[in-house]
Amino acid sequence: MKLFDVYPLYNLKPVRGQGNYVYDEKGQAYLDLYGGHAVISIGHAHPHYVAKLTNQLQSLGFYSNSIQNDLQIELAQKLGALSGCDQYNLFLCNSGAEANENALKMASFHNGRTRVLAFKKGFHGRTSAAVNVTDSAYIQAPINKGFPVDLIAWDDLDAAKKILSQGDVAAVIIEGIQGIGGIYVPNPHFLQELQDLCRLHNTMLILDEIQSGYGRSGCFFAFQHVPGIEPDLITIAKGMGNGFPVGGLLIHPKFKAKHGMLGTTFGGSHLACAASIAVLDVMYQERLVQNAAEVGSYLLDELAKVELIKEIRGEGLMVGMEFDFNTTELRKNLLFDEKVFVGSSSNPNVIRLLPALCLGIKEVDIFMEKLDQALNKLELEESNN
Repeated sequence: MKLFDVYPLYNLKPVRGQGNYVYDEKGQAYLDLYGGHAVISIGHAHPHYVAKLTNQLQSLGFYSNSIQNDLQIELAQKLGALSGCDQYNLFLCNSGAEANENALKMASFHNGRTRVLAFKKGFHGRTSAAVNVTDSAYIQAPINKGFPVDLIAWDDLDAAKKILSQGDVAAVIIEGIQGIGGIYVPNPHFLQELQDLCRLHNTMLILDEIQSGYGRSGCFFAFQHVPGIEPDLITIAKGMGNGFPVGGLLIHPKFKAKHGMLGTTFGGSHLACAASIAVLDVMYQERLVQNAAEVGSYLLDELAKVELIKEIRGEGLMVGMEFDFNTTELRKNLLFDEKVFVGSSSNPNVIRLLPALCLGIKEVDIFMEKLDQALNKLELEESNN
């Protein structure tokens, strides 16, 4: 049997990771400023994480959600305490797309509506409802178009008012910081006004914090940069498990649970909970949210010195660099010549930086040197053509 060929792959095979680096089969080190799509939150192979998973696997890796699981309770308590959202209730699942599926379902349960307001360039997953609210016709099959979706421009308050005033919108779904679209931070006034509109029209506000959450922005959730925001539903995944597949939905207490309304076979397994608890332990003990804010600020200051960067966007360690040219060759130079992983965007002129939250000043300085070398090589190649 062969693999179904849906991923364009670099000719590179990481076989080991440690901290902010991954290593190929020849032992070559690569500085990881991408974290496998913002998944690596506490660094590769953190000893506490490895020990926690190993110990749990040696006792009980899995049983279904038909029995009591104290690890789920511990995870919910620690997540509530560290995030500042302890008034919410937690539903555990397996991925970000699944979290968004359940968020949309909960919104529709609550107000009986089906219409959704989402944003251009947004990404919320590749599954049924989640892909329907994602701005990418290429990955939407006819079966995915099961309910009406209005896509509006980022920060377009007038468009939001016009649509929400019709009183038939189940939910607004918005990323805390728009990720794959190119790293766009919402205007604070816009986010506050959007929340007010949702409350006025009984529309549920869903904050997709799958990429921007879990400390990446320098707050636990990106929406916490804006005073007064209290979403109805918050979706999480990626950094939650540091590579272990896990997701979650934070549900405002206004929603009342009923047996069977949500469910999953694997969500919240003993092993998934052990991984997630280990992540929160390390984030707390090593002050990684604060580190993301401090090192992220230093990174933004250093990038501002690079004349070839047209615009720098982001918060904390969720950063976008926009250039005046397609960055495909620059990313290749960084990866194969300078040995640095960075991320792409749906905008080909944007490079995303999504490193582990344990990134240090030293690694930023190393990256700045390598970025300078990669840009110099690109300029030299262009002058020779």
